[in-house]
Amino acid sequence: MSTRAIMVAAPRSGGGKTTVTLALLAAFRRRGIRVGAAKTGPDYIDPAFHAALTGRPGLNLDSWCMNPALLAATLEAARQDVDLVVVESAMGLFDGLVAPNGARGSPSDIAARFNIPVLLVLDVSGQGQTVGAVAHGFATWQPDVQVAGVVLNRVASPRHARLTEGAIEAAGLPVCGTLLRQPGTPLPERHLGLVQAREHDGLTDWLEDLADKAERELNLDAILATARPLPENLLPDIGAPLPIQPDSLPPGALPPPGQRIALADDAAFSFLYGHLALFWRQAGAELVPFSPLANEAPDPSCDVCWLPGGYPELHAGRLAAAEHFRQGLARFAQTRPVHGECGGFMVLGEALEDAQGTRHRMTGLLGHVTSFARRKLNLGYREATLLAPSVLGQAGTTLRGHEFHYATVVEAGADAPLANLRAGDGTDLGPCGGRRGAVSGSFFHVLACGHPASPPHSGWSHTGSS
Repeated sequence: MSTRAIMVAAPRSGGGKTTVTLALLAAFRRRGIRVGAAKTGPDYIDPAFHAALTGRPGLNLDSWCMNPALLAATLEAARQDVDLVVVESAMGLFDGLVAPNGARGSPSDIAARFNIPVLLVLDVSGQGQTVGAVAHGFATWQPDVQVAGVVLNRVASPRHARLTEGAIEAAGLPVCGTLLRQPGTPLPERHLGLVQAREHDGLTDWLEDLADKAERELNLDAILATARPLPENLLPDIGAPLPIQPDSLPPGALPPPGQRIALADDAAFSFLYGHLALFWRQAGAELVPFSPLANEAPDPSCDVCWLPGGYPELHAGRLAAAEHFRQGLARFAQTRPVHGECGGFMVLGEALEDAQGTRHRMTGLLGHVTSFARRKLNLGYREATLLAPSVLGQAGTTLRGHEFHYATVVEAGADAPLANLRAGDGTDLGPCGGRRGAVSGSFFHVLACGHPASPPHSGWSHTGSS
């Protein structure tokens, strides 16, 4: 039987998408359905929860960063050996760049491209029949995006349920669940989102409780019935189903930076995109994890070291005291490349100021100093053009990804910049990062190799009926 898919989406962030997604995954898994998951847009944290539930890599689908072939290959990987793929939307369903449909980085791009029906989650707190108008607008805004059902979230009372359910039905849409507002212990959050899945001792019990809630308050049979088989050929332009072959990379995938990759992997370094690791292994690379927080150094048999993003600002004291890690990384960097993304870039610098303003010594392989005490939000899509050869590619290579950090560079140091950066809307952001010898890093998170820019576009307007 073909793998089916459904997208869980909402009008905005914070509306309950993650809760509904995890509830569905937990409940369907309990029923013996083989579940997989993906997240639209650039996000590390929610896919880690997906992975904890499914036992499969957390994967991302992003229509601005990824070209159609890479999108298809990633969704192909998500559907291997599963019955149902639940795609969790980022932000609002139609949110993205002001660019042509299909390449805006919006969840609706993914739903339309792969014909995935949408389960719309509406936070109805403070609303009554108005939710019917909201649902009608979403269902008619873009003809190639099908809203197949609605889940009402944060419903206050039986009367509130009757009002809102009636409004949705009057809009011509089925109600697939009514989640009551109730006291409980939500998943804790911090500055970049939910606290990581690996840090939850009680995650298993919480997910079991969520599956119980799904059984009580969601119409799981109706939701399963709205899921639609994915197209056999996810990339029709090539005329045949896209294969996943050993020793090959999908077009647009970032090549592995080495044959044996020493990968920092612990609570301070956990933000490695699942599709990068998946396709690196597919191309024959081996990932060799080590824990800087446990004072471990990269395996000297590796030919490159990768320090992902994460939360080094929460563990700066332990990292400063990890002498074996710092000395081992310095020895490694004398002969082999070391690259750091975001949190990894912070650790490559001379020092890091924590939230209290205490300065902690870092590895000093690059000359900058970063601060979490002097915070400023940096968030958005980025295109980076490399200024010199590095583990990311040759000079002139373009990469697509994003930034999401509060830390700032308070002392720039004297290292040469790694890349020139442009925002997703084309705004020139100037040089970024640093490089010294075989060491490189920046706040930029890479998702994919760049692809030809979309044609100039002055604005975006929907094509749906009013």
